[in-house]
Amino acid sequence: MILTDLPRRTPAIVESVEDHGPQDNIARRLRELGFVNGEEVEIVAKGPLGAEPLLVQVGFTRFALRRSEAARVRLRAGAAA
Repeated sequence: MILTDLPRRTPAIVESVEDHGPQDNIARRLRELGFVNGEEVEIVAKGPLGAEPLLVQVGFTRFALRRSEAARVRLRAGAAA
C-alpha cells in the first residue's frame, strides 16, 4: 500500500520511500523529514474534495505533502496499529 491509499485517521507503519533515480532529492527530503522504516504515519486531513495537499503526521510532526510526494511512501501490509 502507498500513503495516498491510506484512509484518513488510520495509523500505519512506513516501510520505505521510493527513489526515482540515483540523486532523488524528493525521496531524500522525505527520509530527512522522518519517513523512515518503522515510523508511524497517518493522514490527518485532505485538501478540498480529497485533493491536494495531504496533511500527514509522521511521529509527532505534521507536514503538507503533494499527492505525488505521498505516493512515494510505501507502507507495510497489514501494519495498521
